[in-house]
Amino acid sequence: MTTGRRLLPYLLILPGGLWLALFFVVPAGQLAATSLYDPAGSVADGYAMTWSFGNYPAALRAYGGHFGRSLLYAGIATGLALLLGYPLAYVIARRAGRWKNLFLVCVVAPMFTSFLVRTLAWKTILSDNGWLVGVLRDLHLLEPDGRLLATPAAVVLGLTYNFLPFLVLPLYASLERLDGRLLEAARDLYAGRLRTFLTVTLPLSAPGLTAGILLFFIPASGDYVNARLLGSPNEYLVGNVIDSAFLVRLDYPQAAALSFLLMAMVLALVVAGLRRGRAAEVW
Repeated sequence: MTTGRRLLPYLLILPGGLWLALFFVVPAGQLAATSLYDPAGSVADGYAMTWSFGNYPAALRAYGGHFGRSLLYAGIATGLALLLGYPLAYVIARRAGRWKNLFLVCVVAPMFTSFLVRTLAWKTILSDNGWLVGVLRDLHLLEPDGRLLATPAAVVLGLTYNFLPFLVLPLYASLERLDGRLLEAARDLYAGRLRTFLTVTLPLSAPGLTAGILLFFIPASGDYVNARLLGSPNEYLVGNVIDSAFLVRLDYPQAAALSFLLMAMVLALVVAGLRRGRAAEVW
């Protein structure tokens, strides 16, 4: 093999590597340095690099509840999105026929609208004078003075709606590539629909399922727009605290420490999930 051929793979990944280095590694390094600044400093007087690792436990003590709430809401929204997204992806991939492209456009179409506009639309739908609250009150599923807006349910619904396409599309890609002959073989071996799904369809769609869960959970856990517009201060997530620390209180060391703690927690959950997925696949 010539030198040129040996270098070809590295040359192909060079643009992507430079992009990641410039727009991820460098900012992440700067953020890491900021998280170690002296917390007693200020924007006016400047921050000194004092290697203040105590910023991390201090941030965790002050906002541990927000971290728990972020992961909890993101987890519930991910589960709800799975209940909605897996059947939808399966129908589009295996049953839609000539309507497949139309259904895919319907899944992607909301993404053509601003994230902020979509969330404001949900604020209107869930408002106290909206039709949904009126119907739930008429059905006695909601108290006469009950409400949906400014509740945990509103935040979870907003997260589920806004990030649902990120879960559906990878699932669709996996299910669409599924060899139908394997399903026929399972039926020929007298496997029922449920057994065929559990032993054939679900394991073979696991890569798309894992990718969809990650693409949904990661942005959902760091979101702050849904909590701001659909919730109240009681439903604020760690993203809202980071936003306030960076842009309102100008407490850069704490904001950077919170950002790294959130990144570490999400990364730990992702690694644990991937390891469990591989173990289940081997088993």
